[in-house]
Amino acid sequence: MTKKECFKCGAEKPLTEFHKHPQMPDGRVNKCKVCNNLDVRENRARNVEYYRQYDNDRYKNDPERRAKFADRAKVWRERHPDRYKAHGMVSNAVRDGRLIKEPCEVCGAEYVHGHHDDYSKPLDVRWLCPIHHKEHHDNETNQKELTK
Repeated sequence: MTKKECFKCGAEKPLTEFHKHPQMPDGRVNKCKVCNNLDVRENRARNVEYYRQYDNDRYKNDPERRAKFADRAKVWRERHPDRYKAHGMVSNAVRDGRLIKEPCEVCGAEYVHGHHDDYSKPLDVRWLCPIHHKEHHDNETNQKELTK
């Protein structure tokens, strides 16, 4: 058998489009990767506080995970020294009271990130919650791909 039908979307797809599962008769789950990923995303969105705490606990209790994160952060800092410097300047300005965090400009959430439209102006930031910050960057990426 080289193909299988997803019980969720009904599409017939190659076996490689299904996650492996040793307890299934054919060694693959019955839901395709696309449907599974969609379900996972929806579940995390519905239970965002639970998963935020879960992820924090995993990070705190796993030294190997912390080490990998530190290594990735170091590489990012080396690749983007201007961004790293701007982030530090914003953090210091907030700490010193020279820059006041405002609610998300889209939804009004209190937990926000400072978004730089131009890293050459490090204290010129827009305040966005993590969801809208990611959305903004996803839109920027999509626009860049469209103009290629």
